[in-house]
Amino acid sequence: MIAVSIQLSLISDMSTSDKPEVVERESKDGKQKEDNDEKGGFLDSVKGFIQDIGEKIEETIGFGKPTADVTGIHIPSINLEKVELVVDVLIKNPNPVPIPLIDINYLVESDGRKLVSGLIPDSGTIHAHGEETVKIPLTLVYDDIKNTYNDIKPGSIIPYKVKVDLIVDVPVFGRLTLPLEKTGEIPVPYKPDVDLEKIQFERFSFEETVAILHLKLDNKNDFDLGLNSLDYEVWLGDVSIGGAELTKSAKIVKTGITDIDVPITFRPKDFGSALWDMIRGRGTGYSIKGHIDVDTPFGAMKLPITKEGGTTRLKKKKEDGEDDEED
Repeated sequence: MIAVSIQLSLISDMSTSDKPEVVERESKDGKQKEDNDEKGGFLDSVKGFIQDIGEKIEETIGFGKPTADVTGIHIPSINLEKVELVVDVLIKNPNPVPIPLIDINYLVESDGRKLVSGLIPDSGTIHAHGEETVKIPLTLVYDDIKNTYNDIKPGSIIPYKVKVDLIVDVPVFGRLTLPLEKTGEIPVPYKPDVDLEKIQFERFSFEETVAILHLKLDNKNDFDLGLNSLDYEVWLGDVSIGGAELTKSAKIVKTGITDIDVPITFRPKDFGSALWDMIRGRGTGYSIKGHIDVDTPFGAMKLPITKEGGTTRLKKKKEDGEDDEED
């Protein structure tokens, strides 16, 4: 009985001594939670106050981030040597003060490979509550492209991507970078080959002869050429028999051969042995030099046409309209 009493007494003492510690710990936790709640509430109040002030300032003064968009890419000039691009970028300034356009970084690439890049500093100012189209001129030199990338062949069409970073300085926000991208296609043009298939005489006289030159234009480009006009000069042997400028409409099909007939008037008595060799059936060497003005899907182009060292033969027109070869 004595042992049981002592054991119960120890249990009773342990329970009464442990209980205050539990109550005290819970009290400390509760106080810390209340302190955190008060602290969090204060910080939230400060943040909310600052945010309210910022919104009021923005509403009152009207500051905002500018926007930009590529509205178009133009090709003002294209030839066998280079292509010039102009990128139109529309920038809108919602702010009550002008903002400076500090720098323009640009990059033109094709299938991830750089074609050209550069920096245009101090590009002007966008007026308050205004918008302005900034024109970014770019030049791609075909020799540089072909020397860098061997798989880009003349006559082909290649995809490109223009990347532009506009760096502006805006009050409240500071310096901002506005990234832009635009994709498209450009050609790597190839001049057509020309052959003089035959010369057909419409009217023959030693003083003045009218003939038709039957030309074959071989278009090696992956796009059609819309012929508008051509100028040409023709040599038989070492003698120029003349040339002309002709306005003519025709479609020169892509990767194909198109026949073109052009008239020429000349004086046979001035040509020496070249014409007589043709009449005797021997044929004669000829050369052609000139240009063609064409429309393409990428803009108007003026392409050279040249042929040197060719050989042609005479075809005379019979009365029934059929051609006959002179032997």
